[in-house]
Amino acid sequence: MRKLRVAAVQLRCGIEPGANRAHALPFIREAATAGARFIATPENTYRLDRNRERSLAAAGPEKGDGELAAWARIAQEFGVWLLLGSAAIATGNGKVFNRSFLFTPEGKVAARYDKINLFDVTLGGGETYRESETVEGGARAVLVAGPMDARIGLSICYDLRFAPLYTAYAKAGAEIIAVPSAFTVPTGQAHWETLLRARAIETGAFIVAPAQGGRHEDGRATYGHSMIVDPWGKVVSMLDHDEPGFIVADLNLDQVDEARAKIPAWQGGPDFQAPEKPK
Repeated sequence: MRKLRVAAVQLRCGIEPGANRAHALPFIREAATAGARFIATPENTYRLDRNRERSLAAAGPEKGDGELAAWARIAQEFGVWLLLGSAAIATGNGKVFNRSFLFTPEGKVAARYDKINLFDVTLGGGETYRESETVEGGARAVLVAGPMDARIGLSICYDLRFAPLYTAYAKAGAEIIAVPSAFTVPTGQAHWETLLRARAIETGAFIVAPAQGGRHEDGRATYGHSMIVDPWGKVVSMLDHDEPGFIVADLNLDQVDEARAKIPAWQGGPDFQAPEKPK
């Protein structure tokens, strides 16, 4: 049996990266002490700020970023695979990438993923989001070999609504798909659990979905309810609230092959930006 203990950290981040890191650190420490080898934080862990001018002014390039180096040291200190759900990284053309970073237990960057599908929606009640005004979308899916050589597919929040991306991960052999998120309250209440369970069932993969939750410094409210779902669509661990915290689950990676043998639905349909298999 290939068993891997994972953790999803739920946060309530603000506009200062250092404060957000300090906010996350106790949960990461506790999860690592509990034996988690793969720990994931939400989208916008680095900075959650929907003020366009302020967020663009604060973003810099990846190279030489001291805050990223601090996150690498956390992974190294606790000897874990650490997914920084996302950080705003300057593109050099007036926008940013919404980028996930996966750090190895040695503090090295094992993978980067730039959010492909951008959150441009009008929800009603005065809630409108135009992520594309600030963010440049990514162009490729990313699959990486993580702890115990588990194949981990990377996605971010709104990507969850685009099933072909997840089908591509299943076809490439993903066993775990990470979905760090900052879902709004209306969409979270209506769709969060349903979409996570659907993606797990469709792909026959584990879904690890750490979330932002509560009322944030910039005035935005997020849904929380971080969740880990197994390949059969069963919720194996979740937070039933929007307060900061974390969840831990033991994943039996053999369940992936078992689920796919029973219902190989992921084999159908067209390819979508299929990632290369990790060497």
